[in-house]
Amino acid sequence: MIETISKYLEKLPLIAGYEQQLASAIAFVAVIVIAFIVHFATKGIVIHLIRALIQRTKNNRDDIFISRGVFNRITYLTPAAIIYNLTPNALSLYPTLSEIITTIALLAMVITITLILDAFIDALGEIYKTFEISKQIPITSFIQLAKMLLYFLCIIAIISIILDQSPAKLFAGLGAMTAVLMLVFKDPIMGFAAGIQLSSNRMVSPGDWIEMPEYGVDGDVMEIGLTTVKVRNFDKTITTVPTQALIGNSFKNWRGMQETGGRRIKRSVYINLNSIRFCTESDLESFGNIQYISEHIEKKHKEITQHNKAQKVNLENLANGRRMTNIGIFRNYIEAYLLNHPSIHKNLTILVRQLKPTENGLPIEIYAFTNDTNWKKYEGIQSDIFDHILAVATEFDLTVFQNPSGADFISLM
Repeated sequence: MIETISKYLEKLPLIAGYEQQLASAIAFVAVIVIAFIVHFATKGIVIHLIRALIQRTKNNRDDIFISRGVFNRITYLTPAAIIYNLTPNALSLYPTLSEIITTIALLAMVITITLILDAFIDALGEIYKTFEISKQIPITSFIQLAKMLLYFLCIIAIISIILDQSPAKLFAGLGAMTAVLMLVFKDPIMGFAAGIQLSSNRMVSPGDWIEMPEYGVDGDVMEIGLTTVKVRNFDKTITTVPTQALIGNSFKNWRGMQETGGRRIKRSVYINLNSIRFCTESDLESFGNIQYISEHIEKKHKEITQHNKAQKVNLENLANGRRMTNIGIFRNYIEAYLLNHPSIHKNLTILVRQLKPTENGLPIEIYAFTNDTNWKKYEGIQSDIFDHILAVATEFDLTVFQNPSGADFISLM
């Protein structure tokens, strides 16, 4: 190349004796110009065609490679490759300068390839998130590990190029620093191991609602990374928890509730013990008009009457024989009410039971599941149910217990 240019320059009298030097400079400028022309041609034509072909496909996943800039970064590889290959010929008269420029071009190629692979890994991770399996098996920690290894190899390659040493020698030297490396990368290594356990055992996935009181966590998992798990709490704050903390500490995962489709109601109503009594015939007649338990009362009344007659029970004393109580009928009413409630999950446990009496009265616990796990709707359903239970208790001559207030004491004066 230089000889050809020199022949033309020899015809110019003003540069006699400097033909070789000027030819070398012109050749290097030509290399730079060619590199930029190829770069813009590749970016303006080839990438444009690739983008047009991808956008015509029905599958939207390949569009991610464009949005992540994978093809755009490839265009920066061509000028560096041209400079690296053509500079030694153009600057043959200046071997030191040629070596410096080719080294810079080679470093640029290594960095560009690293950035291309980085964008490619990001694109693969984003494509993976479009599949349903990504909700069960997150790979964010694997992606972060792959990128760490990629940049680690990039640094090794850059150092070997600058020092003009084989990468194998650098790796041999790093082998002696294993203990130091283990100490430096302790958290990423432990986080990666914890991430594998979390993914393989399906302990937690993005989108799961988890609780960890010791870390102030109560919200949805946003991301499971190599060293941290990011959680968006219900107060819209974001908490980061060390990944290994999910292995070493206990936490509550509400995924089972969401998958089952039912959210538990477990709350008690305290009944004043003084309001509990046996039912009279007039009580049974009155309670028999209640729709949900009319059949139950009729059936139970016949059963008890037949039993008492068979046992020749003296019914003059209330302690003799079997009798229905207002609290028992109240429990049966609540259970029937829940079974007929449209927002209660009928395939899950529905239980109304007495707990041990306390100084606050007799607890009647309602144990059931709503068929809507949405927090706001769940709270509305639960409130409506207990609004009804608290209001209907008086229909069974039962009073709900509450501690006396100042107004109660004033009314006694």
